[in-house]
Amino acid sequence: MIRILKPGLLDTIQDLGRTGFQKYGVIVSGAMDPLACRLANVLVGNPESEATLEMTLSGPVIQFETDALISICGGDLNPLANGEPVPMWRPVFIKKGAKLAFGYAKQGCRAYLAVAGGLDVQAVMGSKSTYLRAGLGGYLGRALQAGDKIPFGPLSNVSEKLINALTGRNDGRPFTASSWCVARDIYPSMKRPAAIRAIKGPQFHWFDAKSQIDFYQKEYEVTAQSDRMGYRLEGRPLNLKQQRDMISDAINFGSIQVPPDGRPIILMADRQTVGGYPKIGQIASVDLSVVAQTKPGERISFTEISPQEAQVLYIEREKLIEQVKRGIFFKNKPGGKMNVQSGPQL
Repeated sequence: MIRILKPGLLDTIQDLGRTGFQKYGVIVSGAMDPLACRLANVLVGNPESEATLEMTLSGPVIQFETDALISICGGDLNPLANGEPVPMWRPVFIKKGAKLAFGYAKQGCRAYLAVAGGLDVQAVMGSKSTYLRAGLGGYLGRALQAGDKIPFGPLSNVSEKLINALTGRNDGRPFTASSWCVARDIYPSMKRPAAIRAIKGPQFHWFDAKSQIDFYQKEYEVTAQSDRMGYRLEGRPLNLKQQRDMISDAINFGSIQVPPDGRPIILMADRQTVGGYPKIGQIASVDLSVVAQTKPGERISFTEISPQEAQVLYIEREKLIEQVKRGIFFKNKPGGKMNVQSGPQL
Protein backbone atom coordinates (compact mmCIF):
# COMPACT_ATOMS: atom_id res chain seq x y z
CA MET A 1 0.00 0.00 0.00
CA ILE A 2 1.11 3.56 -0.66
CA ARG A 3 0.05 6.69 1.16
CA ILE A 4 0.18 10.15 -0.40
CA LEU A 5 2.00 12.50 1.96
CA LYS A 6 2.03 15.45 -0.41
CA PRO A 7 0.33 15.61 -3.82
CA GLY A 8 2.03 16.85 -6.96
CA LEU A 9 0.57 19.24 -9.49
CA LEU A 10 -1.72 16.58 -10.99
CA ASP A 11 -1.51 12.93 -9.91
CA THR A 12 -4.15 10.57 -11.30
CA ILE A 13 -4.56 6.84 -11.74
CA GLN A 14 -4.50 5.90 -15.42
CA ASP A 15 -4.40 2.72 -17.48
CA LEU A 16 -4.78 2.32 -21.24
CA GLY A 17 -8.29 3.72 -21.30
CA ARG A 18 -12.00 3.00 -21.23
CA THR A 19 -12.73 1.51 -24.65
CA GLY A 20 -16.01 0.46 -26.23
CA PHE A 21 -18.21 3.23 -24.85
CA GLN A 22 -17.65 6.21 -27.14
CA LYS A 23 -20.93 5.47 -28.94
CA TYR A 24 -22.61 6.31 -25.62
CA GLY A 25 -20.63 9.53 -25.24
CA VAL A 26 -18.13 8.11 -22.71
CA ILE A 27 -14.57 9.17 -23.55
CA VAL A 28 -11.57 6.81 -23.60
CA SER A 29 -9.28 8.78 -21.25
CA GLY A 30 -6.25 6.73 -20.09
CA ALA A 31 -2.54 7.51 -19.97
CA MET A 32 -1.33 10.54 -21.89
CA ASP A 33 1.86 8.61 -22.67
CA PRO A 34 0.64 5.05 -23.32
CA LEU A 35 4.13 3.77 -24.19
CA ALA A 36 5.65 4.84 -20.85
CA CYS A 37 2.62 3.40 -19.04
CA ARG A 38 2.96 0.05 -20.83
CA LEU A 39 6.71 -0.24 -20.29
CA ALA A 40 6.42 0.64 -16.60
CA ASN A 41 3.96 -2.23 -16.16
CA VAL A 42 6.05 -4.70 -18.16
CA LEU A 43 9.09 -3.96 -15.99
CA VAL A 44 7.30 -5.07 -12.79
CA GLY A 45 5.53 -8.10 -14.27
CA ASN A 46 2.07 -6.54 -14.64
CA PRO A 47 -0.22 -6.77 -17.66
CA GLU A 48 0.46 -3.80 -19.95
CA SER A 49 -3.06 -2.50 -19.34
CA GLU A 50 -2.73 -2.31 -15.53
CA ALA A 51 -3.26 1.03 -13.78
CA THR A 52 -0.31 3.29 -13.02
CA LEU A 53 0.14 6.61 -11.28
CA GLU A 54 0.47 9.42 -13.83
CA MET A 55 2.33 12.49 -12.53
CA THR A 56 2.44 15.81 -14.40
CA LEU A 57 5.23 18.45 -14.27
CA SER A 58 5.81 18.05 -10.51
CA GLY A 59 5.24 14.87 -8.56
CA PRO A 60 4.06 13.78 -5.12
CA VAL A 61 5.73 12.51 -1.96
CA ILE A 62 4.70 8.90 -1.34
CA GLN A 63 5.11 6.71 1.75
CA PHE A 64 5.39 2.96 1.17
CA GLU A 65 3.44 1.13 3.87
CA THR A 66 4.67 -2.24 2.56
CA ASP A 67 7.59 -3.54 0.54
CA ALA A 68 6.96 -3.07 -3.18
CA LEU A 69 8.38 -3.66 -6.62
CA ILE A 70 8.12 -0.50 -8.71
CA SER A 71 9.29 1.05 -11.94
CA ILE A 72 9.27 4.66 -13.12
CA CYS A 73 9.10 5.50 -16.83
CA GLY A 74 8.46 8.59 -18.94
CA GLY A 75 9.64 12.07 -18.05
CA ASP A 76 12.34 12.65 -15.44
CA LEU A 77 10.71 14.13 -12.33
CA ASN A 78 13.86 13.55 -10.26
CA PRO A 79 12.63 10.63 -8.07
CA LEU A 80 14.36 10.28 -4.69
CA ALA A 81 13.87 7.52 -2.10
CA ASN A 82 14.82 8.87 1.34
CA GLY A 83 16.90 11.45 -0.50
CA GLU A 84 18.74 8.98 -2.77
CA PRO A 85 18.22 9.10 -6.58
CA VAL A 86 16.08 6.26 -7.91
CA PRO A 87 17.01 5.01 -11.40
CA MET A 88 14.30 4.92 -14.04
CA TRP A 89 13.34 2.44 -16.77
CA ARG A 90 14.07 -0.65 -14.63
CA PRO A 91 12.60 -2.75 -11.79
CA VAL A 92 13.25 -1.33 -8.31
CA PHE A 93 12.50 -3.09 -5.01
CA ILE A 94 11.60 -0.39 -2.48
CA LYS A 95 11.37 -1.14 1.19
CA LYS A 96 8.55 -0.59 3.65
CA GLY A 97 8.75 2.85 5.24
CA ALA A 98 10.66 4.46 2.39
CA LYS A 99 9.53 7.88 1.17
CA LEU A 100 9.56 8.34 -2.58
CA ALA A 101 9.62 12.03 -3.49
CA PHE A 102 9.28 13.48 -6.99
CA GLY A 103 10.37 16.99 -7.90
CA TYR A 104 9.86 19.20 -10.94
CA ALA A 105 10.29 17.77 -14.43
CA LYS A 106 13.93 17.97 -15.52
CA GLN A 107 13.11 16.38 -18.85
CA GLY A 108 9.72 15.60 -20.34
CA CYS A 109 6.40 16.40 -18.73
CA ARG A 110 4.86 13.20 -17.29
CA ALA A 111 6.17 10.22 -15.33
CA TYR A 112 4.47 6.89 -14.68
CA LEU A 113 4.85 4.86 -11.49
CA ALA A 114 3.90 1.19 -11.80
CA VAL A 115 3.66 -1.10 -8.78
CA ALA A 116 3.76 -4.89 -9.01
CA GLY A 117 0.21 -6.15 -8.61
CA GLY A 118 -1.22 -2.88 -9.86
CA LEU A 119 -3.10 -0.15 -8.03
CA ASP A 120 -6.14 -1.84 -6.51
CA VAL A 121 -8.99 0.57 -7.22
CA GLN A 122 -12.40 -0.28 -8.62
CA ALA A 123 -12.68 -0.52 -12.39
CA VAL A 124 -15.49 1.49 -13.99
CA MET A 125 -16.65 0.27 -17.41
CA GLY A 126 -13.62 -2.00 -17.58
CA SER A 127 -11.01 0.66 -16.77
CA LYS A 128 -9.38 2.20 -13.70
CA SER A 129 -8.57 5.42 -15.58
CA THR A 130 -9.56 8.73 -14.02
CA TYR A 131 -11.74 11.12 -16.01
CA LEU A 132 -11.64 14.26 -13.91
CA ARG A 133 -14.40 16.26 -15.62
CA ALA A 134 -16.95 13.52 -14.96
CA GLY A 135 -15.51 12.36 -11.61
CA LEU A 136 -15.24 8.89 -13.10
CA GLY A 137 -12.87 6.03 -12.26
CA GLY A 138 -9.48 6.15 -10.57
CA TYR A 139 -9.44 7.07 -6.89
CA LEU A 140 -12.88 8.53 -6.11
CA GLY A 141 -12.88 10.07 -9.60
CA ARG A 142 -10.39 12.77 -8.63
CA ALA A 143 -6.72 13.68 -8.47
CA LEU A 144 -4.86 12.24 -5.50
CA GLN A 145 -4.68 14.25 -2.28
CA ALA A 146 -2.67 14.11 0.93
CA GLY A 147 -3.73 11.16 3.09
CA ASP A 148 -5.03 8.97 0.24
CA LYS A 149 -4.10 5.31 0.63
CA ILE A 150 -3.99 2.95 -2.34
CA PRO A 151 -3.54 -0.82 -1.90
CA PHE A 152 -1.87 -3.16 -4.38
CA GLY A 153 -3.31 -6.16 -6.17
CA PRO A 154 -1.91 -9.72 -6.15
CA LEU A 155 1.54 -10.36 -7.57
CA SER A 156 2.13 -12.27 -10.79
CA ASN A 157 4.70 -15.06 -11.02
CA VAL A 158 7.03 -12.73 -12.93
CA SER A 159 6.70 -10.08 -10.21
CA GLU A 160 7.54 -12.59 -7.49
CA LYS A 161 10.65 -13.75 -9.36
CA LEU A 162 11.79 -10.18 -9.90
CA ILE A 163 11.34 -9.44 -6.20
CA ASN A 164 13.25 -12.57 -5.19
CA ALA A 165 16.12 -11.57 -7.47
CA LEU A 166 16.27 -8.04 -6.03
CA THR A 167 15.99 -8.85 -2.31
CA GLY A 168 19.23 -10.82 -2.04
CA ARG A 169 21.04 -7.80 -0.59
CA ASN A 170 20.11 -5.99 2.59
CA ASP A 171 22.54 -3.14 3.09
CA GLY A 172 20.19 -0.77 4.87
CA ARG A 173 19.43 1.32 1.80
CA PRO A 174 15.81 2.17 0.93
CA PHE A 175 15.78 0.38 -2.44
CA THR A 176 17.54 -2.13 -4.67
CA ALA A 177 17.48 -1.68 -8.45
CA SER A 178 18.36 -4.00 -11.29
CA SER A 179 21.50 -3.12 -13.26
CA TRP A 180 19.66 -3.68 -16.55
CA CYS A 181 17.08 -1.31 -17.98
CA VAL A 182 14.99 -0.65 -21.07
CA ALA A 183 17.17 0.22 -24.07
CA ARG A 184 17.00 3.91 -24.91
CA ASP A 185 16.11 3.31 -28.56
CA ILE A 186 12.73 1.87 -27.56
CA TYR A 187 11.52 5.19 -26.22
CA PRO A 188 11.51 8.34 -28.40
CA SER A 189 13.89 11.21 -27.74
CA MET A 190 12.79 14.09 -25.50
CA LYS A 191 14.99 16.63 -27.25
CA ARG A 192 13.20 19.84 -28.16
CA PRO A 193 11.97 21.27 -30.44
CA ALA A 194 10.29 18.01 -31.39
CA ALA A 195 9.53 16.87 -34.94
CA ILE A 196 6.16 15.09 -34.86
CA ARG A 197 5.28 12.70 -37.68
CA ALA A 198 1.73 13.23 -38.94
CA ILE A 199 -0.37 12.03 -41.85
CA LYS A 200 -2.75 14.29 -43.74
CA GLY A 201 -6.13 14.59 -42.05
CA PRO A 202 -9.44 13.89 -43.79
CA GLN A 203 -10.05 17.61 -44.37
CA PHE A 204 -6.46 18.53 -45.30
CA HIS A 205 -7.61 19.49 -48.80
CA TRP A 206 -10.05 22.03 -47.36
CA PHE A 207 -7.14 24.30 -46.38
CA ASP A 208 -5.58 26.81 -48.75
CA ALA A 209 -2.23 26.05 -50.38
CA LYS A 210 -0.25 28.31 -48.05
CA SER A 211 -1.73 26.68 -44.95
CA GLN A 212 -1.01 23.21 -46.30
CA ILE A 213 2.65 24.19 -46.73
CA ASP A 214 2.87 26.05 -43.41
CA PHE A 215 1.46 23.10 -41.47
CA TYR A 216 4.48 20.97 -42.36
CA GLN A 217 7.10 23.74 -42.39
CA LYS A 218 6.39 26.06 -39.46
CA GLU A 219 6.97 25.52 -35.75
CA TYR A 220 4.21 25.77 -33.15
CA GLU A 221 4.39 26.52 -29.46
CA VAL A 222 2.39 24.50 -26.94
CA THR A 223 0.44 27.10 -24.96
CA ALA A 224 -0.45 27.19 -21.28
CA GLN A 225 -4.08 26.58 -22.32
CA SER A 226 -3.29 22.89 -22.76
CA ASP A 227 -4.45 19.94 -20.69
CA ARG A 228 -5.33 16.25 -20.88
CA MET A 229 -8.14 17.04 -23.32
CA GLY A 230 -6.10 18.94 -25.87
CA TYR A 231 -2.94 20.91 -26.62
CA ARG A 232 -3.59 24.38 -28.03
CA LEU A 233 -0.84 25.53 -30.37
CA GLU A 234 0.33 29.03 -31.13
CA GLY A 235 1.82 29.80 -34.54
CA ARG A 236 0.91 30.99 -38.01
CA PRO A 237 -2.88 30.56 -38.39
CA LEU A 238 -4.17 27.94 -40.81
CA ASN A 239 -6.97 29.03 -43.12
CA LEU A 240 -9.62 27.24 -45.13
CA LYS A 241 -10.07 27.88 -48.84
CA GLN A 242 -13.62 28.87 -48.00
CA GLN A 243 -15.77 28.73 -44.90
CA ARG A 244 -17.82 25.57 -44.81
CA ASP A 245 -19.82 23.56 -42.34
CA MET A 246 -19.19 19.93 -41.52
CA ILE A 247 -21.07 17.23 -39.67
CA SER A 248 -19.38 16.25 -36.42
CA ASP A 249 -17.51 12.97 -36.80
CA ALA A 250 -15.30 10.66 -34.75
CA ILE A 251 -11.89 11.82 -33.59
CA ASN A 252 -8.80 9.95 -32.42
CA PHE A 253 -5.98 10.45 -29.97
CA GLY A 254 -3.64 12.74 -31.90
CA SER A 255 -6.21 14.25 -34.28
CA ILE A 256 -5.28 17.86 -35.11
CA GLN A 257 -8.36 20.07 -35.36
CA VAL A 258 -8.37 23.66 -36.58
CA PRO A 259 -11.09 25.92 -35.11
CA PRO A 260 -12.19 29.17 -36.80
CA ASP A 261 -9.28 31.18 -35.31
CA GLY A 262 -6.87 29.03 -37.34
CA ARG A 263 -4.80 27.85 -34.34
CA PRO A 264 -4.51 24.05 -34.24
CA ILE A 265 -5.53 21.87 -31.31
CA ILE A 266 -4.01 18.41 -30.78
CA LEU A 267 -6.65 16.19 -29.20
CA MET A 268 -5.22 14.12 -26.35
CA ALA A 269 -6.27 11.34 -23.95
CA ASP A 270 -9.36 13.09 -22.53
CA ARG A 271 -10.59 14.16 -25.97
CA GLN A 272 -14.30 14.32 -26.69
CA THR A 273 -15.88 11.50 -28.69
CA VAL A 274 -16.76 13.59 -31.78
CA GLY A 275 -15.65 16.92 -33.18
CA GLY A 276 -16.99 19.47 -35.63
CA TYR A 277 -13.81 21.27 -36.69
CA PRO A 278 -11.84 20.24 -39.79
CA LYS A 279 -8.87 17.96 -39.11
CA ILE A 280 -5.73 18.93 -40.96
CA GLY A 281 -3.61 16.08 -39.63
CA GLN A 282 -3.35 12.94 -37.53
CA ILE A 283 -0.27 12.25 -35.43
CA ALA A 284 1.31 8.83 -35.91
CA SER A 285 0.68 6.70 -32.82
CA VAL A 286 4.43 6.17 -32.26
CA ASP A 287 4.83 9.92 -31.67
CA LEU A 288 1.99 10.37 -29.18
CA SER A 289 4.55 9.92 -26.40
CA VAL A 290 6.61 12.79 -27.82
CA VAL A 291 3.60 15.09 -27.71
CA ALA A 292 2.56 13.94 -24.21
CA GLN A 293 6.05 14.73 -22.89
CA THR A 294 6.05 18.27 -24.35
CA LYS A 295 5.67 21.05 -21.78
CA PRO A 296 3.78 24.31 -22.28
CA GLY A 297 6.16 26.81 -23.83
CA GLU A 298 8.08 24.19 -25.80
CA ARG A 299 7.94 24.05 -29.59
CA ILE A 300 7.02 21.31 -32.02
CA SER A 301 6.83 20.91 -35.77
CA PHE A 302 5.12 18.39 -38.03
CA THR A 303 6.71 16.09 -40.60
CA GLU A 304 4.55 14.44 -43.25
CA ILE A 305 4.44 10.65 -43.49
CA SER A 306 2.03 8.31 -45.26
CA PRO A 307 -0.47 6.03 -43.51
CA GLN A 308 1.61 3.06 -44.66
CA GLU A 309 4.77 4.52 -43.09
CA ALA A 310 2.89 5.15 -39.85
CA GLN A 311 1.71 1.53 -39.80
CA VAL A 312 5.26 0.23 -40.32
CA LEU A 313 6.54 2.41 -37.48
CA TYR A 314 3.78 1.09 -35.23
CA ILE A 315 4.60 -2.54 -36.03
CA GLU A 316 8.31 -1.94 -35.41
CA ARG A 317 7.56 -0.33 -32.03
CA GLU A 318 5.34 -3.27 -31.01
CA LYS A 319 8.13 -5.70 -31.92
CA LEU A 320 10.51 -3.80 -29.65
CA ILE A 321 8.05 -4.00 -26.76
CA GLU A 322 7.76 -7.76 -27.32
CA GLN A 323 11.55 -7.98 -27.15
CA VAL A 324 11.48 -6.28 -23.76
CA LYS A 325 8.88 -8.74 -22.51
CA ARG A 326 10.84 -11.73 -23.77
CA GLY A 327 14.04 -10.35 -22.25
CA ILE A 328 12.42 -10.08 -18.82
CA PHE A 329 11.01 -13.61 -19.19
CA PHE A 330 14.45 -15.07 -19.96
CA LYS A 331 16.10 -13.17 -17.12
CA ASN A 332 13.61 -14.84 -14.77
CA LYS A 333 14.24 -18.36 -16.05
CA PRO A 334 16.48 -20.66 -13.96
CA GLY A 335 20.05 -19.70 -14.75
CA GLY A 336 19.02 -16.30 -16.09
CA LYS A 337 21.23 -13.43 -14.96
CA MET A 338 19.54 -10.74 -12.85
CA ASN A 339 22.15 -8.20 -11.80
CA VAL A 340 21.25 -5.67 -9.13
CA GLN A 341 22.54 -2.38 -7.83
CA SER A 342 21.77 -0.84 -4.45
CA GLY A 343 21.01 2.71 -3.45
CA PRO A 344 22.43 5.49 -5.62
CA GLN A 345 25.07 3.47 -7.49
CA LEU A 346 23.77 4.53 -10.91
